[in-house]
Amino acid sequence: MDKRKKQVELNVSAIRNGTVIDHVDSKATFQVARIMQVEKEKNKILIGQNLESRQLGSKGIIKIENRRLTADEANKIALIAPEATLNIIEDFAVVEKVKVKLPNQISRVVKCYNPRCVTNNEPVDTYFEITDSKPPILRCGYCERVMKGSDVILK
Repeated sequence: MDKRKKQVELNVSAIRNGTVIDHVDSKATFQVARIMQVEKEKNKILIGQNLESRQLGSKGIIKIENRRLTADEANKIALIAPEATLNIIEDFAVVEKVKVKLPNQISRVVKCYNPRCVTNNEPVDTYFEITDSKPPILRCGYCERVMKGSDVILK
């Protein structure tokens, strides 16, 4: 290593058990944290943003001790951070590593953008067909409104 350059490393304690959400687009890091409701957590949490990434250029990471994601949380993360990877940690080791992926259809996690849609006026669960995943494009199963980008409102 060149003497003029100093390499600085930040050591972050590992979690014994829990979930690490890695490869989150830096701009979506705190949106993912809100999905995970980290403000209610009583266990260790680490949120890193604007970290170097060969894949994304800049990435975010979230570690939550003693926590597993629900299917709805994973679907929400896939909508806003489609490059994210979920790492399940047990006894300090990664036991499962999964890239988030949107299913063909999602329910309950997105609000329809159409104010006239029955889901905004009656007590029924929303459901959407995913017509494209990158970027996500959704079509309401009730009114058939197509939504993408800022039209997508998470519940």
